[in-house]
Amino acid sequence: MKFRDDWAMVSIERIEDVSPTIRLIEIAAGNHFKNWAPGAHLRVRVKVEERIEIRTYSLIDLGDDEKKYRVAVKLMEEGLGGSRYMWSLQVGDALEISQPHNHFELSCYASSYTLVAGGVGITPLVSMAYVLRNSDKPVRLFYGVRSHTEAALANLLRSWLGDRLELCVADETGPLDLKRIVDSVTGDGELYICGPIAMLETVSRIWKESGKSMGALRYETFASSGHYPTRPFTVELPRFGKTVEVAAHQTLLAALEAEGIEVMSDCKRGECGLCVVNVLESNAPVDHRDVFLNPSEKEESKKMCACVSRISGGTLTLDTAYRGPTPNA
Repeated sequence: MKFRDDWAMVSIERIEDVSPTIRLIEIAAGNHFKNWAPGAHLRVRVKVEERIEIRTYSLIDLGDDEKKYRVAVKLMEEGLGGSRYMWSLQVGDALEISQPHNHFELSCYASSYTLVAGGVGITPLVSMAYVLRNSDKPVRLFYGVRSHTEAALANLLRSWLGDRLELCVADETGPLDLKRIVDSVTGDGELYICGPIAMLETVSRIWKESGKSMGALRYETFASSGHYPTRPFTVELPRFGKTVEVAAHQTLLAALEAEGIEVMSDCKRGECGLCVVNVLESNAPVDHRDVFLNPSEKEESKKMCACVSRISGGTLTLDTAYRGPTPNA
């Protein structure tokens, strides 16, 4: 899974607000363009409070043949800062991106395809819907939004899927009925879901309880989606004799690395588990934003994924896997 990025400087060619809080950004990649398949994403270097960090954004196929990349970014005022940077860009601005990566591939072997999106989680599923629009297998897309104004690209999806698109507006009819959706998947059908961490955890639990094959459940995560507000917190590292402050718009992993505390990492999306650190003590609940640890591990909170998880204020005492020289060595 290790990323081997081929970074390239490209330019912003077009910007369109497809909802009050979701912005479609079209990138002219030129000779750097690489073909990609549904579920793929770009890694992007963004500036957050003068720090250069990496964020990932799903690629969107709008059905055009143009050799361009398109991503949709939801403005998250209380997020980690990447979306605010992306929203600050103007047409003509430079942007540093990787080649496409894909860990959310659409298979060719399912007997049916059920796509489930929560809010901006629609982004990786748009390309899947385009590819599946003429499939002779059953295809359904369940798209949950808070209000009609947030239903980005719903008209385009309707033109492809017709009544196979079920738009659920929470302000009018309540949230998606996730149990009904899971129960509707039969045989060798597969379910692809992207949305907030609470949605993913609920679907995963219902899916497991139903006895369905876990291999038929595919998901994409939001690194900034959690159960608690995103606030600054303090980290104590007794073995290193260090105290590290983690800013509200900074990941635990980035804060540790900035202090010279090495932590193995790869995906930086809470999926691979390489960055797991040991929790010795915390005076606030651990906000697990990963999909790597199982429910019992999250309940115990003796471990956490440093790339996405945090606490909502307070102090966290950690030990890392790094066993290099300490300051007193």
